[in-house]
Amino acid sequence: MSNNSQNTLPDIRQTLVLKAPVQKVWAAVATSEGISAWFMPNDFKPVEGYEFHIDAGPYGKSPCKVTVIDPPNRLTFNWGKDWTLTFELVDQGDQTEFTLIHGGWTADEATEFGEAHSLVRDRMSQGWVGIVKSLTAYVEA
Repeated sequence: MSNNSQNTLPDIRQTLVLKAPVQKVWAAVATSEGISAWFMPNDFKPVEGYEFHIDAGPYGKSPCKVTVIDPPNRLTFNWGKDWTLTFELVDQGDQTEFTLIHGGWTADEATEFGEAHSLVRDRMSQGWVGIVKSLTAYVEA
């Protein structure tokens, strides 16, 4: 175990059941068009190792890299210099259990914008609530 482990903050995790089949949810979370619809503009491609950018408006374009692509169950990518974002999907017939995991939080680190992880994590945790609502509206429409 590394010395930094006590400074690691818990991942942000949100799980919900979407009233949409898994392939529809996968298209929403693993295509550029889908991600743009509920999250942020991007030039994502569902290819392991692919480098892309998420356009965070006033925060600029964040470099990202796909690390895991396992259709239609799991997508993980690095976001910025510190974070990982994972979307996990579980097929439940006409519904899909969706889990978002936002990891890479360290108590004594700051983001590339100079803000403490602890502060940003709390804000992002709240922010994801609204973002996931956007995903829900998008796939259930």
